[in-house]
Amino acid sequence: MDIRWVWESQNLTQRTLEHLRMFGIALALSIVIGVLLGLYLYRRPKLTPIVFNVLNILETVPTLALLVLLLPILGLGERPTIAASVIYSILPIARNTYTGLTSVERSYIEVAEAIGLNEREMLIKVRFPLALPLIAAGVRIAVVFTMGVVTLGGLIAAGGLGAPIQTGIHLYDRDIIIVTGLWVGILALILDGVAALIERYLRDRYGRR
Repeated sequence: MDIRWVWESQNLTQRTLEHLRMFGIALALSIVIGVLLGLYLYRRPKLTPIVFNVLNILETVPTLALLVLLLPILGLGERPTIAASVIYSILPIARNTYTGLTSVERSYIEVAEAIGLNEREMLIKVRFPLALPLIAAGVRIAVVFTMGVVTLGGLIAAGGLGAPIQTGIHLYDRDIIIVTGLWVGILALILDGVAALIERYLRDRYGRR
């Protein structure tokens, strides 16, 4: 197996940059939307079952099917890939945000009330910091989802590392498939490791004792 030939012939450096760019955009959007949705549901708890049931239903849709459904709306390429990644990743982040905000121990709330914090100040200074470890755990799940969906985006001309895998399948080239597949796996492990370190740091700093 000639790894160097595969790397150069498939331009894996450029493909990796494309892949990480789509990954970064999708994950950033997922975090913003997921956290805001979790905050909204904290304010509107009656809507929680409805919203989470809808998101759970979306999670059951196969990735390829969702990508195909998005094609008539967003066309080929990056946009449906990023949209599908966000759809899959919102649930764990929103659910963990909501759970983190609503499961703060009563003792912390009593202390906050005793020093005169209002509800808004309590949310910003007490509830949200204590929810950060759980939010980070949701983001870590989203990292895995996003990596997988972005890779499958190669099937709909999104580029990234899914493109050389698709090329390898079309050409029945085992070397291309193995080298690119292993590189995707290594990247996924690296990104998951970074997310795990952030989660551990937040748990050590804000974890409830």
